[in-house]
Amino acid sequence: MKMKKFKKWIWTIIGVVLSFVLIFMSLAWSRENVSDLMKWHNSKMSPVIMIPGSSATVNRFDSLVKKLNNGKKNPHSLLKVKVTNDDKLHFTGQIRQGDNEPIIVVGFENNHDGYSNIKQQARRFNIAFKALSNEYKFNNFKAIGHSNGGLIYTAFLEKYYSQYSSRIEIKKLMTIGSPYNFNEKSVHHKTQMLSDFIDDRKKLPSNLDVYVVAGTETYNSDGLVPLGSVMAGKYIYQGRVKHYTTVSVSGSDAQHSDLPQNNQIIDLINRYILDSEQQNMRNNRNTPNLNRK
Repeated sequence: MKMKKFKKWIWTIIGVVLSFVLIFMSLAWSRENVSDLMKWHNSKMSPVIMIPGSSATVNRFDSLVKKLNNGKKNPHSLLKVKVTNDDKLHFTGQIRQGDNEPIIVVGFENNHDGYSNIKQQARRFNIAFKALSNEYKFNNFKAIGHSNGGLIYTAFLEKYYSQYSSRIEIKKLMTIGSPYNFNEKSVHHKTQMLSDFIDDRKKLPSNLDVYVVAGTETYNSDGLVPLGSVMAGKYIYQGRVKHYTTVSVSGSDAQHSDLPQNNQIIDLINRYILDSEQQNMRNNRNTPNLNRK
């Protein structure tokens, strides 16, 4: 009888201890979760995340960033993320403390053309985006994609973005020379990719400003991508997002590979994608470090 009572007391004590441990772990988890949510909510960081096109590396936008930073009191930091074929992330550069509008470039070891590769690149971009959002706790961002980079962004928004949309807003998207219908000049011949993008357009975020920029080295092409293929973006975005704008640039540097350095496009990015420098300066004064805004 005494042995049974003793065992009963032992189990009672164990139960009480386990209850305290579980309560303690639950409170610790709750505090950490609330802390992370507060960091996301209060964050002043609004990065510009860029994706290069096929055959391009994370260095693709170096000249563009240099031009954007020219003459600015608070130049944009530049962080580069390369996603290798084993889904690992490799970082170069860094985000300067107090920089609320850094530029982040995400590129891929598999940077080849083709719809199947674009879907893989969108999946790998999602891996990078998840890591970046967890590290820097931003609650909004702006997006720029050159060539296939715009297609990768479209695939990402339709398939993966919904898992972030409750806490991270994509404010603006600019695609530059993106061939939404690959090499087809007319939407009368839709590629499988364009058809899929149109079918899934209802998944796009509705509160988004989209700028589709086309180069016109000739009247109907930027020397590589047909103008009709770029303009096919309207069948994906127009009427679904808040604002949809198409812009054509011509003259010097209007050829496909030169578009990221085109001065007209630099001006468009400064006017429509970036926050004003005055706003960034006000945010900087209120931002002591990267992870606590």
